[in-house]
Parts: sequence; structure tokens; C-alpha cells
Amino acid sequence: MLARLRSLTTRWTAVVPVAAVVLLALTWGRDLPPAAVALVTLVLAGAVLAAVHHAEVVAHRVGEPFGSLVLAVAVTIIEVALIVTLMADGGDKSSTLARDTVFAAVMITCNGIVGICLLVASLRHGLAVFNPEGTGAALATVATLATLSLVLPTFTTSKPGPEFSTAQLTFAALSSLALYGLFVATQTVRHRDYFLPITRMGEVITQDDHAEAPSARTAGISLGLLGLALVGVVGLAKGVSPTIESGVEGAGLPHAVVGVIIALLVLLPETIAALRAARRDRVQTSLNLALGSAMASIGLTIPAVALASIWLSGPLVLGLGATHMVLLALTVVVASLTVVPGRATPLQGGVHLVLFAAYLELAVNP
Repeated sequence: MLARLRSLTTRWTAVVPVAAVVLLALTWGRDLPPAAVALVTLVLAGAVLAAVHHAEVVAHRVGEPFGSLVLAVAVTIIEVALIVTLMADGGDKSSTLARDTVFAAVMITCNGIVGICLLVASLRHGLAVFNPEGTGAALATVATLATLSLVLPTFTTSKPGPEFSTAQLTFAALSSLALYGLFVATQTVRHRDYFLPITRMGEVITQDDHAEAPSARTAGISLGLLGLALVGVVGLAKGVSPTIESGVEGAGLPHAVVGVIIALLVLLPETIAALRAARRDRVQTSLNLALGSAMASIGLTIPAVALASIWLSGPLVLGLGATHMVLLALTVVVASLTVVPGRATPLQGGVHLVLFAAYLELAVNP
């Protein structure tokens, strides 16, 4: 029975990415009726889950911390593509979409995913343990990227409004790429052991014993299906984006909620993978996924939208307002206090989740 269920799961995750691409080809550039939107949304959700599965297969093959990097980059590609396509179609009302989505990703990862993973791991295993050296380095990089890209535009004077001038935007984009590249080199080459899970005694776990590593052929097939799933997610999400925007407007919610919805959608794979790792007492893997996604979201999205701004019409607003800057500062302070001991109780998880709830409340009711 177990073998049959595993076989059905494998077939399902292979069929859905192909179906998503086929459905994308059939619906591209068309106005969709409600029934078609419902079907696209269902296949879109399936494609996201299939992407999680295939990213985890590839990640298990290459091992940690490369596995976390694979999923983080894959998810960020979805986010970048969605932001650019929605900005291309949205005009002036989408001028803050990149800022809203990137900031939402930071709040979701640094408070939502980190909080729920610490809570689950500490409740299930008594205490959540991780490596403070690697996690601290990741947090410092996220804080620097967020400040350079999302806080400084509010205070610069070369251009009116919370926008960068062309030279400043170029510097922010190049700095983001440089910092992200430096972190990846640190994570995967020079100090790889800082980002591996550890035992209660602080010993590094170099082998993941929960399952046998897939073959190179299986990992290669999963890599191809992961690519199809990502194409399907990006294209289908673009197809339902008018429905999302009209729904937000119809509910009388701020346009920033669109960015929150996009971030929640594209970070669903990371959330599922991080929770699975936390349940297996691999909290470092969960933190790699969460902070790596936040870092990739800024380090890859800002350069992408900076490049896209060359041909996109309208302003590119990146600077945060005062309320969101307070939330970002509090998140950095709380996360730093969480990381320093290298272990966390349910209290730390609860604090991060309360910060995330405060962000959602202020997004809906600013």
C-alpha cells in the first residue's frame, strides 16, 4: 500500500507541471471566465506543490546547504517574474508592487516562517537548536540588503519621493548582487559547515538519514519538471492576477495587499519545506530556507526590477513608509536576539509570529 501511494504521488507530481504548461498555452493572453479562473487556480496550486516536491528531490541529491539554495533561487525566480509581468501590465498603480512584494517576503520569511518553524521544533523536540554563526551571517546580510534597498530610498534627496535616482538604483542593484553572491560563496564553499544542521550537543550533521539520496537520473528528471512547474506557476499566476487585483479593489483593501498575496503564493513551497525540516529537528535547514529566501528576494528582485525599469513606464517606488520601517527595525532586533544563543524556545517562535500578525493587520488596515 505504501509503495502504491508513493507511486501515485510520483506520477501526480510529474503530470501536474506538464498540465500547467499545457493550460498556460491554452489560456495565454485571453480573458478568463470565472470557471476557467477556478481551474487555473487549482492547477496553479498543484504546480506550486509539485515544484516543492521536485526542488526537495534535487536538494536531497546535492545535500545541504546547496539544497536550500536551490529552492530559494527557484522560488525567487517565480517572484521576480510575477513582479515584472504585473508591473508591465499595471502602469502607475504598480509602481510600489516591487517594494510591497519584497517587503512582504522579508516579513513572511523572517517572522512567519522562522516563527512557525521555531515554534514547531521547540514544541516537538523541547528546544530548537541551530548554528548561530551561519544564521547570524544570513540575518546580517538580509538586514543590510533590506536597509540599502527599502529604507534608504525614503531619505535620499536626489529625486523627489521615496525613489532612487538612476545612479542610486544602479548602485543598489549591483550591491545586492555582490552581497548575495558573497553570501552564496560563504554558504557553499568557504564556511559550509556553518549552515549545516547540528545536534543537541552542537555537533554538525553532515548526513541526512531520513531517506536515501535519489539517483542522478531521478534528480535530473526532477530538475526538468521543476523548470516546467516554475514556468507554469509564473504564467498561470499572471493569468489570474487581474482577478486578484480586482478582488482586492472590490474588497476595499489597499493595493499593497496584492504584493502580500503574491509573496504568500510564491513562498508557499519554502514554507512547506521549512516546516518539514523543523519537524525532523533540522532547524538550521529551516532557517537556511527562510533567510535564504528573504536574501534572494531582495538580492535578485531589486536588480531585476532595476533592469526592467529601463523599458517599463512609470515610477519605481522602493522606499518604505514609517510604519513598515518600524516593523523592519523591530524584526531585525528581535531576530538578532533569537539568533545569538543558537537555541530557541516556543517564546521566540511566538514573538516572531506576533510580529508577522502585526504586519498582516497593518497591511489590511494601515
